[in-house]
Amino acid sequence: MALDDSEEIGDEALLALFAAGDARAAALLTRRFTPLVLAHAYRLLGDRAEAEDIAQEVMLKLWRVAPDWRQGEAKVTTWLYRVTANAATDRLRKRGPGAPLEDAPEPRDEAPGAEARLQQAARGDALNAALAELPGRQRQAVVLRHIDGLANPEIAEIMQLSVDAVESLTARGKRKLADLLTKRQEELGYETG
Repeated sequence: MALDDSEEIGDEALLALFAAGDARAAALLTRRFTPLVLAHAYRLLGDRAEAEDIAQEVMLKLWRVAPDWRQGEAKVTTWLYRVTANAATDRLRKRGPGAPLEDAPEPRDEAPGAEARLQQAARGDALNAALAELPGRQRQAVVLRHIDGLANPEIAEIMQLSVDAVESLTARGKRKLADLLTKRQEELGYETG
């Protein structure tokens, strides 16, 4: 298996190469998974610096478990989502209830035009604020399903729940988000009526 064809190498095979001491595999794993872990942590925490810390922790855990990875038991991405969510949940518990969302830095947006950037930031802030109002399990299910685009069976495996429970959490979370965000449609630049 050649690392020159990194797109064709599966996650588990790449992890096995790393476990065998291949430094190029480590670099490929880092490029492949760090953005996924960082994005998921940021969506759950709303804080870029904390998300970066979580991403480092999770990738270090991946390196540590690589030699003992049991092929076929879980997808690497499923494991990463689960470990990231657990680490984010621990951080949120340490923050305590009611940690102000205003303390989270504004996400950097590369879209042209000041007005478009302001509107996009307001929409992102509104979504993050609404997500913060959801109970933790609902927030995690909604983020995994509708932001990260995972299927319910994979979410069920990550969250260690049944598919029916994931569907219920996602449906309740979407309803609560709709209630929270509908009130702000006009303010956020969405046409009403």
